[in-house]
Amino acid sequence: MVIKETVVNNQVGLHARPATFFIQKANEYKSSVWVEKDDRRVNAKSLLGVLSLGIVKGTSISLIADGPDENEALEGLAELISTNFCE
Repeated sequence: MVIKETVVNNQVGLHARPATFFIQKANEYKSSVWVEKDDRRVNAKSLLGVLSLGIVKGTSISLIADGPDENEALEGLAELISTNFCE
């Protein structure tokens, strides 16, 4: 299991369209992936779960992955966040 801290800096946070991109990217990996904010952890492959965290601009989150491609999953998702979901 690996954990990576990151900050969401795009204008709308992890809402609607960016969340959809995030979930599509998470589903490219075989590993189980979670997003953690404060003390809540949700499945990164679940749109309702990710949206329920209410991640806005400037929010610090933890990405957690466990599985055969866990390192690649975290790097790919962190890169997507750092590029502001290509917006």
